[in-house]
Amino acid sequence: MSVVTIDTVTDVVIAALGKNGPITDRNREILTALIRHIHDFTREVKLQHSEFLYACDFLARAGQLCDDKRQEFILLSDIIGLEVLVDMVSHQGEEGASESTVLGPFYRENPPVLPTGATISQMHFENEETIFFEGYVRDTDGNPVEGVLVDVWEDAPNGLYENRDPNQPDYNLRGRLITDANGYYAFRAVLPVAYPIPDDHTAGELIRAMGHHPMRPSHMHFMLQKDGYHRLISQVFDSRDKYLENDSVFAVKESLIGTYRKADPELGVDLQIAFDFVLSRA
Repeated sequence: MSVVTIDTVTDVVIAALGKNGPITDRNREILTALIRHIHDFTREVKLQHSEFLYACDFLARAGQLCDDKRQEFILLSDIIGLEVLVDMVSHQGEEGASESTVLGPFYRENPPVLPTGATISQMHFENEETIFFEGYVRDTDGNPVEGVLVDVWEDAPNGLYENRDPNQPDYNLRGRLITDANGYYAFRAVLPVAYPIPDDHTAGELIRAMGHHPMRPSHMHFMLQKDGYHRLISQVFDSRDKYLENDSVFAVKESLIGTYRKADPELGVDLQIAFDFVLSRA
C-alpha cells in the first residue's frame, strides 16, 4: 500500500491512472495535468476544508441552474476568462483568418434562415436605433466564399436576449443568412446595447468575490460555417462603447471592433456598419 503524505499524494493518484482499466493517451495527459495543477493549487493557497465544502456546494448549485436557457458553467468560465483562453488555444495556427471569440451562454440553435437584407427584429422597442449590417466573407487568399451560413444574434435595446425575456417573440433578434456568389451578407437589426451578464446566483457570487462588474460592451454575435472551412465564432463590437477595455468576460479583440455611421437615407434605418470576415480552410 502506498504511503500517502502531503508531498506524495499527487504522485500516488497519478500512478493509479490506467491501473484497473484502459485509458487513452489524451485522457492520461489531461488528467495528469489536472491532478497536478489542482493539488499544487490546494497546497499553494492552503485550502481549508470549509472552503473546499463551499466550492463543492457552489458547483452543485451552478449545476442546478443549467437548462436550455442558461448554461451556468459557461457563464462562470467566461467570468474568469477561461472560455476566451480555450478559444484562443483552439484557434492557434489559423493564420490570416478572422479572430474568434467566445460563444457566450445565450446562443440558440436553428434560428430562421432569412433572405439577404431581411430584418432579424420581430418587434419594436422604445428608444431603439435600427441598423443595416453588411459585409463580405472571403478565404485567406482573398477569394469570396459563397454559401456560408452566417448565424447572427444579439440582445435587445432593453439589454435582454429573447430567451431571457418572456416579452420577446421566439427567436427575436436571431437569424441566419447565406452568402451570395460574391461572399456578401446583409441584414437589418437594432443596435445592440451594453448589458450586464446574469449576476445573480453563483455567477453573481463569483463576480462579487472578484470585485469585478458584470457589464459587457455592445456587440453582435456571429457564427460562420461552411463545409471545408473552419467554423468561426466571433463578435463585432461597437467602437463607441465605454466597456471595450473592461469587458466582464474579457472577449474584446481589437480586430473585432467595428464602426457604425449614420445610414444612407435609402436604407431606411438609423445606422449602418460594414464588417468583413475571413475563413480558413479546414
